[in-house]
Amino acid sequence: MNNIQTVMVVGAGQMGSGIAQVAAQAGLHVYLHDQKEEFVQRGMATIRKNLARNVEKGKLDETEKDEIIARLHPSTNLEHARETGFVIEAVTENMKVKADIFSRLDAICPPHTILASNTSSLPITEIAAVTKRPEKVIGMHFMNPVPVMKLVEIIRGLQTSDEVYQLTEDLAKEMGKVPVSVNDFPGFVSNRVLMPMINEAITCVYEGVATPEAIDEVMKLGMNHPMGPIRLADFIGLDTCLAIMEVLYEGFGDSKYRPCPLLRKYVKAGWLGKKSGRGFYVYSE
Repeated sequence: MNNIQTVMVVGAGQMGSGIAQVAAQAGLHVYLHDQKEEFVQRGMATIRKNLARNVEKGKLDETEKDEIIARLHPSTNLEHARETGFVIEAVTENMKVKADIFSRLDAICPPHTILASNTSSLPITEIAAVTKRPEKVIGMHFMNPVPVMKLVEIIRGLQTSDEVYQLTEDLAKEMGKVPVSVNDFPGFVSNRVLMPMINEAITCVYEGVATPEAIDEVMKLGMNHPMGPIRLADFIGLDTCLAIMEVLYEGFGDSKYRPCPLLRKYVKAGWLGKKSGRGFYVYSE
């Protein structure tokens, strides 16, 4: 059993706030960190809303909710990482940004601290290379929405130690998740399989095979998917889908991973899906 009591989540967005919530629910003390106070407070507000909903549904009582919130510590100072045994980075899917955070964390954290990334497609080995502790760097890819989805892909870099892998797996289980071991290849398993399907669905729209609604209906009714691939792309964010397709295309050099021109066009237009109010579907608040 691991003896980690305090963790830091870097990035208080959709993924980061979800990870912080499940960690605090598991009894861990959590620093929820972001660059700006307003981002941290927005993340905290999301967690409070989720927990309040769980109280309404009878999954939690008021006392438990307050105890979970008391274990969350808002932070705009990365130096707080010094007090933790485990850090999970959940910032934007951009290698330059992640590398910068990992080299700063490496300088701040005590030698025993494990540094994990919630990257959905970037190479863990490359992220680990900017640190002086590559054996303590690992991928911990949660699924969205984090409080609901059971899966965590755990990705070893080239130098990740067995001990660090085991500790990360234990931590995922402690957070109520089901860890699955995956090797360090572009897109891992989840996005290597999912993104080309989404890209192909968008290509069907691009070529006029069918409307987004029809394609989603086919996949829901014919393949028993809970949500069609095009609506799912809107929920994930078309910019994120494009970024992952670029990683796959560049990583494998195989034309089957080439992003659909229509996907690029929508991203350039600022039609990013649900978060921008418009993607393949239109969303009003």
